[in-house]
Amino acid sequence: MSNFKIGLLCILLFSGFTEKRAKTGWISFDEAARLSRTERRPILIDLYTDWCGWCKQMDKKTYSNMHVADYLQKKFYAIRLNAETRENIQWKEHLYKYNSRYGVNELSLLLSGGKLSFPTSIIIPAGSMDPIAIPGYLEPKDFEALLTYFGDGSSEKIGFEEYEKNFKSSW
Repeated sequence: MSNFKIGLLCILLFSGFTEKRAKTGWISFDEAARLSRTERRPILIDLYTDWCGWCKQMDKKTYSNMHVADYLQKKFYAIRLNAETRENIQWKEHLYKYNSRYGVNELSLLLSGGKLSFPTSIIIPAGSMDPIAIPGYLEPKDFEALLTYFGDGSSEKIGFEEYEKNFKSSW
């Protein structure tokens, strides 16, 4: 077999592996607000920065995981927020601007409770205004219990510690 054919075969084989990475269906704050008027779901906000290596890892390994991406599509409104965006963000009848003192958008400060750490996964349970900030990198297997706790409505019935004790992975 010629080198050209071997190279072409390798490209076709390896491109098939990269196709298996899933894409999380990120939406905007406006779209999440509009959709939540018709269907109540928890909101997941990926708080990241462009320079954060762990944020890139979480995007590459966790948010690209087929199980995570699929579950987020079905059960959450998923939003990505670059904490350092200089764009104004309209959310829940309030305009959030860039805060030059902290070098981040004011919404990042609000959602993280003023404790900026990247990456941070912020979950706003369905029907709630109180964000829950979970700082740090999470592997898909570690993320599953958190997602299902909020995604299946268990957060409205029991505490996370009790839920986690009886949790069995379905992935």
